[in-house]
Amino acid sequence: MTSKIDNKQKIFKKIKENEEFLSKSIGIGKSFDVGVRKLKILNKEIQFYYCTGLCDTSIIVEIMRELMFIDDHHRLTVKLEQVIHNHLPHQQVTVVETFDEVVDQVLSGLIAVFMEGEEQAFIIDVRKYPGRTPQEPDTEKVIRGSRDGYTENIIENTALTRRRIRDGRLRNEIFQIGERSKTDVCITYIQDVANPNLIEIIKKKLEEINIDGIPMADKTVEEFLVHQAANPFPLVRYTERPDVAASHLLEGHVLIIVDTSPSVIITPTTFFHHVQHAEEYREAPLPGAFLRWVRFGGMLAALLLLPLWLLMVDQPELLPKTIDFIGPNDKSNVPIFLQIILAEIGIETLRMAAIHTPTPLSTAMGLIAAVLIGQIAIDVGLFVPEVILYVSIAAVGSFATPSYELAIANKLIRLVLLFSVYFFGVPGYIVGVTAVILFLVSLRPLNTPYMWPFIPFNPKAFIQVLIRVSVPLTKLRPSITEPQNKSKQRDKPLAES
Repeated sequence: MTSKIDNKQKIFKKIKENEEFLSKSIGIGKSFDVGVRKLKILNKEIQFYYCTGLCDTSIIVEIMRELMFIDDHHRLTVKLEQVIHNHLPHQQVTVVETFDEVVDQVLSGLIAVFMEGEEQAFIIDVRKYPGRTPQEPDTEKVIRGSRDGYTENIIENTALTRRRIRDGRLRNEIFQIGERSKTDVCITYIQDVANPNLIEIIKKKLEEINIDGIPMADKTVEEFLVHQAANPFPLVRYTERPDVAASHLLEGHVLIIVDTSPSVIITPTTFFHHVQHAEEYREAPLPGAFLRWVRFGGMLAALLLLPLWLLMVDQPELLPKTIDFIGPNDKSNVPIFLQIILAEIGIETLRMAAIHTPTPLSTAMGLIAAVLIGQIAIDVGLFVPEVILYVSIAAVGSFATPSYELAIANKLIRLVLLFSVYFFGVPGYIVGVTAVILFLVSLRPLNTPYMWPFIPFNPKAFIQVLIRVSVPLTKLRPSITEPQNKSKQRDKPLAES
C-alpha cells in the first residue's frame, strides 16, 4: 500500500528534502511532462519545477538567463531570497510556504522556484495553455456584430469580458474545484450592481462541491448549482459570446466561467432569457421585434402544433368548416400516431448522425435522407405527406429556438403532449398544456421565479420580453436580479454628479 502524501507540509530548508518530497508527490522522474531544472547561483542551489506543455518556454528561458547574471553583479554575502525576487523579470510573482500550494500551481502551468536554505518558494505565472484563438461561436452567429467568442482558456475568457467592461468594480474571483482535477472556476460580477446575497449563494454552492474532478466542466458545475434532476428545462443560460455575457453583467447577473469550457454560465435566468438572441439587438428595434416574434412563432409551432394537428386528425368534428381540409386525405396501414413517433425518432437520429459525420459527407447524407428515404417512405405508404410536413415544421421551430437546451426540452414536452392527446384526446391536450405551465411556474432556481415577468406579473418587464425596446428607453435594470444600483443611465454627466 502506498503512503498518503501530505501536501500541506511546510517547505523544508534543505532543498534535497524538497526534491524528494516533490518526486513522490508529482512523479518527477516518472511522468515525462513534469520536471526540474537545477542552477547554481551564489554557491547555492536553485531549482525550477515545471509542467511541460502548460508553460511558455520563452519566458522561462528569459527568467533563467536573468538569474545566471546574478553571480557577476552580487557578492556571496547578500541575502539570496531578496536577490532572486528582485531579478525575476515577470509581473506576477507570489510567495508560498506549503507544498499544497506548490503542487496546485505547478500542475496548473505555473513554475515554482526553490532556494537552498529558504522555507518558501516563488510561484511565477508563465501559463500558456494549448488551445484555439477566439472565433465566432457556431450556435450564436449574427449578421452584424463581433466575431470573437469564448475559448477553452479561462484567462482569455476573463480578458474578453474585461475588454468590454473596463470598470474597476468588475470582480473575477477564482476557485479550484475537484480533489484531483483542481479545475479553475471563476465567478464574475460587478460589485456595486450584483445582488450580494446571490453572490454568496453561488460561492457557497461552489465551495460545497466535493468530487474527484469535473472533466465535463460547466455542465457538472450546473448540476451541483441548481440540482436539475428530472426537469428538462434549462435553469441557467449558456453563452459563448462575450458581448452577451457583458450585457448580462450590466443587468446584475453573475457569470460562472469554468476552465476548459468555451461557454459561460449566466445566473440567475428565467424562461424568457432563453428565448432572446443577440441578433435582435444588432438590428433596429422594429426589425428586432419582428425577428423575435418570428422566433416565438417557431417555438410555439415546435411545442404545440404537432399535438394539436394529431388532435384534429383523431377528432375531425372539432375542425371548423373553413379549415376542414386539414388531415390526411389518404388512408395508411400505419396509425398516424405511430407515424409521428417514427418520424420524430428518424429526425433525431439524422441530427445525431449529422453531428458525428464529417462535414463533406453530412451534406450528402442530408440529401439522401430527404430525397431517398423521405420520398420512398411516402411512396410505399409508411408515411402520409402531412405527417412529414408537420413533423418538419416542428423540427424547424426547434432549430429556430436560440437555446439548444430549451429546444431539447420542448421536444420532450412535445412527445409528452402527443401521448396525452393519443390516449385522452381533448382533455389530455388541455391538461397536458396546463400541467406544463404550472410546472414552469413552480420552478425557482437560485430563488428566482422561472416564469418572471409573466408570473409574478411585471407589466413593464413583460413588454420588453414581447417587444425589442430601444436601448435609450431601458433606463432600469431588470428587477429579477435585485440589483444594488437599479439605474442603467445617469441623469447627469459624470462631472456634474
